[in-house]
Amino acid sequence: MGKTLHIKAGPIEAIAELDESQTADSIWQALPIEGFAQTWGDEIYFSIPLALPLENGQEIVGMGDLGYWPTGKAFCIFFGPTPASKGDEIRPASAVNVFGKVTVDATVFKQVKEGAEVIIEKAETG
Repeated sequence: MGKTLHIKAGPIEAIAELDESQTADSIWQALPIEGFAQTWGDEIYFSIPLALPLENGQEIVGMGDLGYWPTGKAFCIFFGPTPASKGDEIRPASAVNVFGKVTVDATVFKQVKEGAEVIIEKAETG
């Protein structure tokens, strides 16, 4: 089984699975990470203490994708359209490194308010 994260964002708790990218590995090594949610449309993001390069950057992402935004050194959770989206697409402000995906219906993150505490840590594996 791959690496899994436990995400607590305001009232929401979710599990996410990481891919095999260098970005995922770098974030895994930096855990636990804490921050305060900023929102941009249906995206939560917050700065993290990592400066990573663009790795297979994507300008359109999927529902529930986790992304690292090099421009803002930020951890991002995507759960719907952003102000940059056209139609139903999910478009970050600029290219991100997609490095994982939440395993639940990502629209639950709509409940997370700006300024909510976000804690990302390694998930307990049984």
